[in-house]
Amino acid sequence: MYIAGIDVGGTNTDAALIKDDVVVATGKVPTDHANLVESTAAALEAILSSYEGSAPLELHLSTTLSTNTIVEGKGDPTAVLAVPGPGMRIKELDLGFPVHVLSGSVDHRGREVAETDHDEVQSALAAAQGEDMAALAVVGKFSHRNPAHELQIEAIAQKVTPGFRHITLGHRLSGRPNFPRRLATSYLNAGVAGQQALFVEMVKRLMVRGRNIGKVFLLKADGGTMTLDDSLARPVETILSGPAASLMGAQALTDYPEGNGVIVDIGGTTTDISVQVAGEPVFQRQGAEIAGHKTLVPALFARSIGLGGDSEIKVISQQEAGQDGPKLQIGPRRAGTPAALGGSKVTPTDAAVVLELARIGDADRAKRAVRSLGEALGLETKKAAQAVIERFTDQLVDEIEATYAYLESRPVYTISELLAPPDIRPTVLIGLGGPAEVFIPLAAKAMDVDWEVLPCHQEANAIGAAASRPTAAITFHADTALGTVTVPEMDYMGKIKRALLFDLREARAEATQWAAKKGEQLGITSLDDIGIIEEESFSMVRGFRTVGRIFTIRAQVRPQVRRIAGAGRGRN
Repeated sequence: MYIAGIDVGGTNTDAALIKDDVVVATGKVPTDHANLVESTAAALEAILSSYEGSAPLELHLSTTLSTNTIVEGKGDPTAVLAVPGPGMRIKELDLGFPVHVLSGSVDHRGREVAETDHDEVQSALAAAQGEDMAALAVVGKFSHRNPAHELQIEAIAQKVTPGFRHITLGHRLSGRPNFPRRLATSYLNAGVAGQQALFVEMVKRLMVRGRNIGKVFLLKADGGTMTLDDSLARPVETILSGPAASLMGAQALTDYPEGNGVIVDIGGTTTDISVQVAGEPVFQRQGAEIAGHKTLVPALFARSIGLGGDSEIKVISQQEAGQDGPKLQIGPRRAGTPAALGGSKVTPTDAAVVLELARIGDADRAKRAVRSLGEALGLETKKAAQAVIERFTDQLVDEIEATYAYLESRPVYTISELLAPPDIRPTVLIGLGGPAEVFIPLAAKAMDVDWEVLPCHQEANAIGAAASRPTAAITFHADTALGTVTVPEMDYMGKIKRALLFDLREARAEATQWAAKKGEQLGITSLDDIGIIEEESFSMVRGFRTVGRIFTIRAQVRPQVRRIAGAGRGRN
């Protein structure tokens, strides 16, 4: 079977063609942010000459579209209608966007306490349209227990003319508690849905250009994939897929699949740092954070720092540095194209070329650029280049140490269990990205750990996208005292058949069945791919007597990665 992986990065779009878990071709083209589909098409063309199959090609895409839309504030204007119930002061949440508060209330067990006011809802919708809001997010505080109010408001909104471009209901995005995060997640999802719809249309046009493309999947922040249709409903889940692609690429290609490791993806502008513990990637416990918004989007843990092969190199004077001699500071801004490749400013890439650690571009142009830097430092050219390499390495090691200091200050979440420090420290440094061959061995030496530069390290993100598999999670909530069951992600609310006999074993079994049903929609048929990742059970007591139990279970189609064979491996 052939799978094509494409990673749309900030500078380049990388592609990889996989046949039977072996890399058979890679390609790289500049990213055209004004026309992402053309970048995607060009990257695909770069590898299609090696495609010899007759069956439709499976295409996996990692794109920066949703991330960029949020970070750059280019999403659709979005109205947020909230049903918080009593005691919640929305203004004190400091969400960063306006929220229209509606009456009505559902309690923490999913019981309706007060109905919504339909006239009030219609008035709020009319006000939103008067403000030219193109999208709508509707969120109830306890909608993950009972989505009735959200569904009622959606029904009213769907009758409004002209309609909203997209309507997001909070309960469909996550069954986990945390009202402020659900508000932010819903707001972002509604705002990026319009751009996502345009992107999906472009991908579909790509599919009919005579290319033999079958299924198309998009990489998510948790390292799994979702279908194109799913991405229309939940586009916010595709945020931060770049760091996810690098971690999945490392897990697919590394010779160190077990144990503790730090994965470092060094790009032109930024470096992404991820962590694996006991062979499993570390996740963000509560959800992804982006552009100051805290969400419920499941996401792999990653830190992005302004340090890369094209970073700006600044000379800090002796007076500024407060020490003997001037000092170098690399990043966080990008200087532009390296001098060796036709740029006008010196970069770490130029220093690597001068020291013959990298053989790209025009070495004479690199030497001239580094020579000018050396004059400011009072160093000859090669010593100036060495100073740049050493400074880059020092900053990288400092950032890795800062990453572990952060993680060690709180419990660490992997898909199997909650881990506590200090069992997370790395024994290996795994590198990918263009400059990895230069800096990974040096950083590993400074950290006194093993190291590995991945095979196909420049296209490892695209390989990670290709190697990732579909994943999804559901939240199963059962209240035996009320006799109710909810699975918000599946829009389900029903009754327990035998509430008095319902126990944790049955709750786990039903949660697994719901996750399997979700998995079937993704083409996953084996129950071995389903796992329980969180569970909570406690008794309801009234008058010193147990009157029922509440079960909350998160079941997931596990994020998994195919092991991929590649050539050109480097390690210590």
